Amino acid sequence: AIKGMSLRTAQQYLEDVCEKKRCVPFRKYTGCIGRTPQAKEFKLSQGRWPVKSAKILLGLLKNAESNAEFKNLDTENLTITHIQVSMAQQGRRRTFRAHGRVN
Repeated sequence: AIKGMSLRTAQQYLEDVCEKKRCVPFRKYTGCIGRTPQAKEFKLSQGRWPVKSAKILLGLLKNAESNAEFKNLDTENLTITHIQVSMAQQGRRRTFRAHGRVN
């Protein structure tokens, strides 16, 4: 949703997502996702407000801004050209069994 945005507009958008003023459109995985009128901004009907992910992305954008300042780049003209989120590693599951002991 933030690809192609400038740094300032992306930060404002993610802050609005945290406050649930604007939603993140769900384009690919749309099963069992509720509809909201806030998704009309993207010409869609389904969206959610992933606050935890938005806060992590805000920290990432803040880090990118500080890196640009360190390299003496103009932070007002920064745009997001590529952003990718990969799936996390699966957690390990364990089945608990009695090891020859009975209560």
